[in-house]
This record gives sequence, C-alpha cells and structure tokens, in this order.
Amino acid sequence: MPSVLVTYATKYGSTQEVAEAVAETVREHGLDVDVRPARDTRAVEGYSAVVLGAPLYYFRWHKDARKFLDRHRKALSGLPVAVFAVGPMEDKAEQFEDSRARLDKALAKRDWLAPVAVTVFGGRFDPAILRFPDNNPGMKNIPASDVRDWDAIRAWAAGLPVAMGLGSSATSETSETSETSEDQSRS
Repeated sequence: MPSVLVTYATKYGSTQEVAEAVAETVREHGLDVDVRPARDTRAVEGYSAVVLGAPLYYFRWHKDARKFLDRHRKALSGLPVAVFAVGPMEDKAEQFEDSRARLDKALAKRDWLAPVAVTVFGGRFDPAILRFPDNNPGMKNIPASDVRDWDAIRAWAAGLPVAMGLGSSATSETSETSETSEDQSRS
C-alpha cells in the first residue's frame, strides 16, 4: 500500500492541527499515512509521497520547513510533494494573496522542487498563548482569531491522492458524482 508522510512545522500548534486533518482525509482515501514534525523527520525514503505544511511568521515560511526541504533535497526530488502554508489571521483576499506570494517566493528558492499541489490556508491567532518574543504588548493587543476553513482543508487533502499519482480517478469520479447528487437533491 502506498504510504504518505505528512510533515509539518509549527510554533503554537495550529499547523499541526491542519496537518492532522490532512492526514486523516488522505487516510480516508485508502492510503497509509504517518504524521510527524519536520524537524524530527530523519528520512523520507520508503514513502510514496510527502505533504509538507508550515506557518508563515513575520513574512517568512517557518525555518523547519525550509530546513526539511534542504535536508531531504535528493530524496524529495524523486517523490510527489504537496505543500501548504498556514498564514492569514483575517479572512481577507489580500492577506491570502500576500501569503501565497511569500510561500511561492520560499519555494522558488528551491528550483529543483516541483510540488504537485500548493495552497495557503487561514491560520489561528491566540494572544493568550504567545511566548517571548511574540508576547510583546503590540501582539498581545491583537484580537484572537481562527480563520482555518476545515472544509477547504479537507477538500484540498481529498484531491492529494490523485494529484500525487497514488489514487485512482475512479475514486475521485465517484466522490464527485456523490457530491453532484447531493447538490441536486437539495435543489
């Protein structure tokens, strides 16, 4: 059975929660999935594909994700890789566009990498859990928010088996047919 590594970088746990939702959805499509932090992943050999997720902090993609790509360059260049970032704290198009541009900039520095899927999800911000140096007065005064769209996260993850060449289009078509049928029954 094909196996997928879902690896992530996180600072306060939000990206880990997204990675776990991605992994759960990929499992539901019949694949074996391991979930682990990028900084603790020593090898990617033996996996059929890799999903890498990390937050954007202060306009940069998390260093653990960048180091993961650099450390596993040789092995990853022969595997299907999907990438996501968690970033915007508000559900505003310009924040998503800016976050996507920053993610694209980080990925462009690794011209050997050709991800099969790339996306940006909204993030979560909770000033109550901030640690130094993030717990400064300016950051503590920003209101809490959570703009992670779990339906969008699961929908993106559901498309990964086919995008990574590990799922059949028949499974995808069956899923699309049921969604169409459900939509039509609501009409």
